[in-house]
Amino acid sequence: MNYRIGIDVGGTNTDAVLLDNDKTVIARTKQSTTSDVITGIEQAIASLLKDSDIDKTTITEAMLGTTHCTNAIVERKGLNSVVHFRLGAPATLAIPPLTDVPDDFRNNLAAYLFIVKGGFEYDGRILSPLDEEEIRGHLRQVKGKVDVVSVCGVFSPVSNTQELRVAELVREELGEETPISLSYEIGSIGLLERENASILNAALFTTARNIANGFSKALLMHQINAEIFFGQNDGTLMPLKHALSFPILTIASGPTNSIRGASYLTGLKNTLVVDVGGTTTDVGVLTNGFPRESLIAAEIGGVRTNFRMPDIASIGLGGGTIVTRLPNGEFKIGPESVGYKLVERALVFGGDTITVTDIAVAKGLLQLGDSKHIQHLPADWVEQVFTHYVAMVEKVIDRMKTNNDPTPVVLVGGGAVLLPTTLQGASQVIRPENASVANAIGISVAQASGEVDILVVLNENKDLNAGLEDAQNKAIMRAIAIGAQPDSIETIELEAIPLAYMPGNAVRIRAKVAGTLGTTSKKRNN
Repeated sequence: MNYRIGIDVGGTNTDAVLLDNDKTVIARTKQSTTSDVITGIEQAIASLLKDSDIDKTTITEAMLGTTHCTNAIVERKGLNSVVHFRLGAPATLAIPPLTDVPDDFRNNLAAYLFIVKGGFEYDGRILSPLDEEEIRGHLRQVKGKVDVVSVCGVFSPVSNTQELRVAELVREELGEETPISLSYEIGSIGLLERENASILNAALFTTARNIANGFSKALLMHQINAEIFFGQNDGTLMPLKHALSFPILTIASGPTNSIRGASYLTGLKNTLVVDVGGTTTDVGVLTNGFPRESLIAAEIGGVRTNFRMPDIASIGLGGGTIVTRLPNGEFKIGPESVGYKLVERALVFGGDTITVTDIAVAKGLLQLGDSKHIQHLPADWVEQVFTHYVAMVEKVIDRMKTNNDPTPVVLVGGGAVLLPTTLQGASQVIRPENASVANAIGISVAQASGEVDILVVLNENKDLNAGLEDAQNKAIMRAIAIGAQPDSIETIELEAIPLAYMPGNAVRIRAKVAGTLGTTSKKRNN
C-alpha cells in the first residue's frame, strides 16, 4: 500500500491529509499557518504521521498548494531582478513594457526592459526578423546585474520560433542555467497582458525555488522521500521541475483545490462551491468537475494578465473576521481578520475581539471554546450580525450563478460550519464529511493537465476539424509531459472562437485535457 500527502497552505490555516491508494482519508489535520510557513507545514506532516502510524517509506507522493507566489506579488517582496525583451519593434514602440502596472510594483521590481526587432502577424508571417546582435549586446550589458530573463513576442502563441531563438541566445551569453520565462508558454493572445504574465513569472523564480526547497526539507526532516507536485490554478498538478519554471501557475490554486475537493467529496460535477476560511469566503463554480475559468483579464496585485485564472468571487468574511460593535448599536463586519491568531483573540477562547466565530457559537451553530465569554452579547444583536453575514454570502452566490434557478451549493473549508444549511438561491446545501480539509483533499486527488490556446488561420490546407485535432493533440502531449497516464486522458474543453475583427478566416482554438497522475516509478533524489 502506497500513500500520498496533500497540503494546502492558507492565510490562516495549513490543512493536510494522508490518502491511500484508494484515495481514502487515513489522517487529516488543520494547523495554524506560521509566519515562516514551513514550520506550519512541518507541524502538519508530524501530525499526520502521528495519527496514522504508517511506514514512512510507503509515502511516494507529496502535493503542495501554496500562497507564496501570490504573497510575493501582493507584498512586492523577494522578486527577482529581470531583463525583459519584447520582440515587436518598430510596431509596438508606442507603449513600453509594464506601462499599465502600479507604480509601487514597478519601483520594487529591478527590471531592464528592451523592445527589439521581431514578432509575427496573426497568421504566422514574420512581422520583423530578429536582430540577434542587438539582443546579444543587451545581454552583455546586463550580465551580472539580473537574475532571470523574460521574453515576449508579438503573436508568439501563433509561432514560438523567435522566442525560442532568443532563449538560445540567452544561454549562450548568460549561461545554460539562466532561468528564462517565455510568454507563449504562459499567456494567450493579447500582447500587454501576456507580457505582464511573462515578467511576473520570471520575477517569481527564486520564490518558487525557496518554497520547493523548504517543502523538500520538511519532508526529509520526517524521513519522507516522496516525489513532489505543486497545485496549479486550474485544479490540476504539475511536477516540481514544471513548478520551478512556471511559478505563476500556482497563483489562486487554493480556491481551486477546495473546488476540486468539493467535487470529489460529493461526486458532483456541476455546482456552486462556497469555501469559508479564516479570512475570506471564496465562491467558485464547478463545470464538468473543474473550476470555471474567468473570461476576463485577471489582475494579480494590480498587474493585469491574461493567463488562465479560476472564476472566483471573494469577500472578506471568515472565521477570524472581526465584528465591531458601534456605539449606536450597529455593527461592522470585517474586512479585518485576526487570521491565525483566532485561538488567542476570539472571545470564546478568552480573547478580547469579537469574531464571526463568536457569533456562530452564540447562534448555536457550533460548540467551540467557552460560551461564558460571549454571554454578554445581546441575542438580538447577534441575530442581526448573523443575518447580515449570511446575506453577504448569498449575494455572492447570486452573482456567480448564470441564471435565477436554485442550484446545489457545497460548503467546504474550516469555516463551513459558520453558515446554515439553508441559503437563499440554493436548491440544497451540502456540507460533506471532511469538508474542513477539502482543499488538501482537492490537491491530493488532482490530475495532471495539458492546455493550449492558439490562433489558427483556416485555408485549403487546414480546415476547422484539423485545427481542433491539432490543438487537442498538443494539449495531450503537454499532459503526458507533466505526468498524466496516456490511457486516462480525457478532453475537458475543446472550442473554436471565430475572430471577426481579424482579416482572413482566423479562429482562436482552446483545448484542455486532464488525466490521472502516473504511478511514481522513482522517488526524487536526496
